[in-house]
Amino acid sequence: MDIVLRAAAAYAFILLLTRIVGRRELGTLEPFDLILLVVIGDMVQQGVTQSDMSVTGGLLAIGTIGLLTVLVSWLSFRFRRLRPVFEGEPLVLVQDGKVLERNARRERVTVEELAALARLQQIDTLDKVAWAILEKSGQVSFIPKP
Repeated sequence: MDIVLRAAAAYAFILLLTRIVGRRELGTLEPFDLILLVVIGDMVQQGVTQSDMSVTGGLLAIGTIGLLTVLVSWLSFRFRRLRPVFEGEPLVLVQDGKVLERNARRERVTVEELAALARLQQIDTLDKVAWAILEKSGQVSFIPKP
């Protein structure tokens, strides 16, 4: 039972951490970030299973995290009000060619980064953008002006 409680605590902490880190950082992983995720995974595993190297302990930890993932997914599906808490919401970064500074600052996105992402979508200047939306996945969607 101890492993189940530690796995649940680790799951809750990881969920909170991903919400704090922000969508943008999770959507664009650099090599260092990937290595850091692997290291965090190893630390979580050590904290959850401690010195229990049994197959039963591993199955309990994996099963608990799997069940919690399904539960959070079901709760998000079933209760619309919980979706923003678990999944986040799309966020408008550019409206009618103007960068919404407050939203960009909140997600730590610079105007230069937005301009570079727009160029990747064949949009040469943000003045030609009707909407730029930071999606839940961390990607930025650009809708050009007609």
